[in-house]
Amino acid sequence: MERGRTIKTRRVGVLALSGVQMLDVAGPLDVFAEANVQAGLDAYQLSVVGSGPGPIVSSAGMRLAPDEVVGEGDGFDTLLVAGSPHFDEGSVDEALLEWLRGEAKRTRRIGSICSGAWILAAAGLLDGRRIATHWAVADRLMRCFPQVTVEVDALHVSDGPVRTAAGVTAGLDMALALVEEDLGREIAKRVASQLVMFFKRPGGQLQFSRRGEVNPDGRSVLQEVQRWILANLAADLGTSALAQRTGLSARHFVRVFRNELGVTPADWVEMARVNAARLRLEAGAHPKQAGGECGFADIDTFRRAFLRQVGVTPAEYRKGFAQTAA
Repeated sequence: MERGRTIKTRRVGVLALSGVQMLDVAGPLDVFAEANVQAGLDAYQLSVVGSGPGPIVSSAGMRLAPDEVVGEGDGFDTLLVAGSPHFDEGSVDEALLEWLRGEAKRTRRIGSICSGAWILAAAGLLDGRRIATHWAVADRLMRCFPQVTVEVDALHVSDGPVRTAAGVTAGLDMALALVEEDLGREIAKRVASQLVMFFKRPGGQLQFSRRGEVNPDGRSVLQEVQRWILANLAADLGTSALAQRTGLSARHFVRVFRNELGVTPADWVEMARVNAARLRLEAGAHPKQAGGECGFADIDTFRRAFLRQVGVTPAEYRKGFAQTAA
């Protein structure tokens, strides 16, 4: 414990609804539990909160017995909402949202892991806030709750009393940040060491996502040229060359492409090339080889495009994701 800090027991609750991802619950709680060990005292009192009596059935089919149910207990210092990989947006009832609104008024920190952010947003607790959530639900959440700003690449975000994490392992990162906030850097570093996790993880969640995947879309003439691009990534894929294949003028081709796909042809080509390069890097290819095979003129151009689309360099991505050589 850092000098000058007074330790008090803080009640931490994790709200787990039916279909919850077990790691969204167990991961953060294990971080707090290890913090108790490293601090040498009960800095945290941990509780799993259910929406009602009876076991909570997780997404993996395992059953989790809640320590308390919504409406019981003495309030929390920190309340987190765990996510679900198959979250049903219409499954949250108004009584639960009203309970969350009440808890937020008396809770020092409130937050979420993964799609749990959707529940907080539905309760109006994320209005005007910057948040993190899983990349797979980020776009939908922004459309449904335009008053919420989603930091798409963030692993976790702190905004006032609100703490949000992108999902699963990012929930551990966020919990570790809360431990550092409460108990100091040294205890948090010891927790990270004991749990064999990064103290500060490099990169963002885009390196894990598939946001860069591309599939032919739009009218048939556009789909034809997109399929040709995917089969000829090393060819000349400039706007004029692609427009010529469609029989449209370059200006009209760009306008139609943007209207139907939401991006320019150049942006789509970059996404296609980067996505193909990712697969090559995962298979163990050297960045220079992967970039060259996918049509990038040189390693610097490849590196800049990869950083733009994925959030880490090709070398960092290969180090983290390449298959182990036989």
